[in-house]
Amino acid sequence: MANIQSLDPSASPLDYYGWELRRQREAHGLKQGQLGEIIFCTGSLIGQIETTKKVPTRDFSERVDAALGTDGVFSRLAGLVLRSQLPHWFQPYAEMEAKAAYISTYQAQLVYGLLQTEEYARAVLSVEEPDKLGARLEARMDRQRVLTRSEPPAVWVILDEAALYREIGGREVMREQLTHLLAFHDRPWVHVQVLPFTAGQHSGMMGSFTLLRFENDPDIHYSESYDQGHMTANPQVIKERSVGYARLQAEALPSRDSASLIARVMEERYGDQS
Repeated sequence: MANIQSLDPSASPLDYYGWELRRQREAHGLKQGQLGEIIFCTGSLIGQIETTKKVPTRDFSERVDAALGTDGVFSRLAGLVLRSQLPHWFQPYAEMEAKAAYISTYQAQLVYGLLQTEEYARAVLSVEEPDKLGARLEARMDRQRVLTRSEPPAVWVILDEAALYREIGGREVMREQLTHLLAFHDRPWVHVQVLPFTAGQHSGMMGSFTLLRFENDPDIHYSESYDQGHMTANPQVIKERSVGYARLQAEALPSRDSASLIARVMEERYGDQS
């Protein structure tokens, strides 16, 4: 990692954040430890963020803005920094996801990222590049901010029943995750359906995919392979996948029945078995 003397603010959003944090701190005549006392963290953490050894969180950034009177500068920078921590091939999709007015997704193996709990996401992300786990986890949780903004997107999620049974992170993590899914049942902008095993062959057998719709831009279809994402606005692909998604919706359990199935799996598979 670069030390603060050689830090290039143009190298990346994280480098700029560290450089600007040091500049603002010194302009206010504060040492790292003094700023740390004001925002309830250690001076060591301040130093690690200034030298890009740690990725700043939203909470940290908001406290820095309040302490230094920087009018939301660091809170705004935090979004860029966290998005830059996502895999490079995923970043274009994350940018489009944040702008979408309507998101419809079919997930064959895992709970959709926007609906994951922190511990579930931690278990998923720990499989690859565990040295980047902290930054990647913060970035994934930050993506979920779209669900709490004043005008959130409409989100329609179809989960394969297999995603309920795949034990990610252990029984307690799964119980928490399924409880979290049930909490979306009363959200007007989030709709969760389960595609049951009894559906047999279906139009999502080629794998997970997502359709993004926008107010004034063409629709986008997104899918992933092992190390890259594929986005296209090709009208023929959009038409075919939209029809495929409509078929999945028709074959999936209604929302109420889906919630009942999730609750049953939660109790029977991940409940107290003492």
